[in-house]
Amino acid sequence: MTENPCLIKTIKLYLTNKLVHSRFPPVSIAATSRSASSVGLLRNHAQAAVLLYHPLRLKILAALLEPDSASGVARRMNLPRQTINYHVRELARAHLLSRAGRRRRRRLYEQCYVATARGYAISPELLGKLAADPSQVTDAFSAAYLISLASKVQSELGRVSELAKKSGKRLATLSVNTELRFLSPEQRARFTQELQRAIVDVVGRHTAPYCNADGTKAEGRPFRLVLGCYPIPSSTPESAQ
Repeated sequence: MTENPCLIKTIKLYLTNKLVHSRFPPVSIAATSRSASSVGLLRNHAQAAVLLYHPLRLKILAALLEPDSASGVARRMNLPRQTINYHVRELARAHLLSRAGRRRRRRLYEQCYVATARGYAISPELLGKLAADPSQVTDAFSAAYLISLASKVQSELGRVSELAKKSGKRLATLSVNTELRFLSPEQRARFTQELQRAIVDVVGRHTAPYCNADGTKAEGRPFRLVLGCYPIPSSTPESAQ
């Protein structure tokens, strides 16, 4: 098979751990559906600043993964109600907390709040020119390159997710998670070569060229496929090979 340089350019796949999630219809692999609020990506400077302004706010947000009032959180944390109230109001103003009804306690009604997501990620875009950029890393086999690539994925995925949400659409995405073990560097090298050949073959047979022969944009919607593999951190020291 003749290798198209425009095809090769797009061969990048992000490999993490254990599961395969796909939203490319039609597919036979079952996709795991998660609500839009399962992950909140902070792309706004003011919103991120509100969350990180005081370490107590992270604890409050974690405490409000399930609905509760500021008074309830204060009781659980054994802190003054006025202190918790202040931070809860600031988190709510930044749309990190949303109202979750009221409940009666003795003769009063308490306003309850709940976190707007089950987990949060801070977009690398907030770092501006300081954000990690794979194009600035010369060694494509280094951990620095993989970290920069992951940063790029997070930034791009955050932008398209926001656009899809505004238009009421659902993104077509694919993720592969698995855990591997290699007995030797030689085995790892053979795995890498075979995997690269397999990806080139599949891309060549099942996708359209990313660009035309003259370098102009080709037809179809562009996607990024990313592949990464790294040693899993361990609680016990192991030699990094």
